[in-house]
Amino acid sequence: MVNNLSSQVDIVNHLKWRYATKKFDNSRRIDQETWSKLEESLVLTPSSYGLQPWKFVVVTDQKVKTQLAEKSFQQPQPADCSHLVVISRLTSMDHDYVEKYLESIAETRSTTVESLGAYKGMLTGFVDRTSQSDLEHWMSRQCYIALGNLLTSAAVLKVDACPMEGFDKKGYDEVLNLPEKGLASVVLCALGYRDSSDKYASHEKVRHPVSDVVIHI
Repeated sequence: MVNNLSSQVDIVNHLKWRYATKKFDNSRRIDQETWSKLEESLVLTPSSYGLQPWKFVVVTDQKVKTQLAEKSFQQPQPADCSHLVVISRLTSMDHDYVEKYLESIAETRSTTVESLGAYKGMLTGFVDRTSQSDLEHWMSRQCYIALGNLLTSAAVLKVDACPMEGFDKKGYDEVLNLPEKGLASVVLCALGYRDSSDKYASHEKVRHPVSDVVIHI
């Protein structure tokens, strides 16, 4: 098959277009068709072992977004964006979770759970030998894969985004009742459309040259 670059999405230009939006136009909202594509991109994020140790809490209620902005050191993005995604890890992972995942594989691929015995052993072994603290760190790191996937997908769809780590996790968890859902917040992504007055939109990106950060062996 011929690799026709002219027919492919120009991913580099999309990534040059995006930036961490500091000021959103709070009068604009992401339409449902576009948002559905972004949600699907989140669901399609790869994860170690395929275990998907996350949930994506999408906040559009203005009252709640305003509360969350107060828990974000008064940064305006959570209140002004169209959709705020709180990427959250599971608070625990056990054999029941693994079993549900295996049942999903069997159903999706028209096979049996019994045929996945070796894979089940690998997954349960991972869960059993990993401490709770290490599991939490592992699940948090997986959440950043989802964040990167969301940022790239948003850029391709010309939706502005701002990844955010500067927030009170305990405060977010309380406002969103995450512990009751078996979740803990990890990282945020505010999405919407840039305000025309956001001066950062015109700033040139400052990145190390490829020759400094890519090593060919």
